[in-house]
Formats: sequence, C-alpha cells, structure tokens
Amino acid sequence: MSVEQQQETPETRARQHWMGVLAKSSVEALQQRWQALSLEPEYQFIRKPETGLTMLRGRVGGSGQPFNMGEMTLTRCAVRLASGTLGVSYVSGRNSQHAITAALADALLQERSTQSLLQRELIEPLQADLVAERQQRAAQANSTRVDFFTLVRGED
Repeated sequence: MSVEQQQETPETRARQHWMGVLAKSSVEALQQRWQALSLEPEYQFIRKPETGLTMLRGRVGGSGQPFNMGEMTLTRCAVRLASGTLGVSYVSGRNSQHAITAALADALLQERSTQSLLQRELIEPLQADLVAERQQRAAQANSTRVDFFTLVRGED
C-alpha cells in the first residue's frame, strides 16, 4: 500500500485531525483538559522530548517554485503505552510537557477503550477553542480593514 493510499483511510484522516488539534492548542488549555481527565497511562519513552529546528518551505504564489521561508523551533516526542500502542507528537516551540501530553493523547486516541472519551472531553473542546481564537483574530483583522473605491471621472 502506497503512502497516498494510506492517507486516504478514515482512520488516518481522524488521526491527522486530532494530532493537528493537539499540536495547535495552547499548552495551558491542553494541560488543563488533560488533568481534568485524571488519566495516568503506563508508558515508556521511545523518544524523549527533543527540541530542534525544522525548515519551513513555501511556494511562490502558493503553487509555484518552492523556496525556504525560514526555520522554526520544534519539539517531538514518541511514547509506547503498556498495551503497545505508539503515540507521537510534533509541537512548535520548546515545551517538553506539551509534546509528552500530545504524544500520550495520540496513543490513547488510537485505543478503542479511551477514544470516545478523549474525543468528547479533549479534542472537541480544544477544537472549539481553536475555532473561537481564529474567529476572534479574523474579527480583529476585519475591524482594521480599509475598503478603497476607485473613482472614475466621466469622459465627455
């Protein structure tokens, strides 16, 4: 099975979604909701949190020639639950606890016994927070928007 075919499965799309939510959420919101769940899974580190740099790439005009935009600080982590499920995370910045919590949540979201609880109590509220933040930023940016009108002189 090729990589393109693997990305088309509903399970893969669901995992991509929750990993994005976990990575983009604020550390404070994630930790608060995680602690409220009182989950303490048994796990071992496959890769302890490591901070490094990654190159950000862009494309001219969004679809043209690729170019290097710059570097970004990134922390990654991988854990294995006692059940054998592997969880990974990649988060921006240097917060090791954010990476660990996101990796644990990723692993538990893959297990049927905890998936619905975490979707309902962790992912959905964090997603709602992200949407609200995006809407607030858009409203703030929209309040400074200037509409320019072009005046055309009539020709005689």
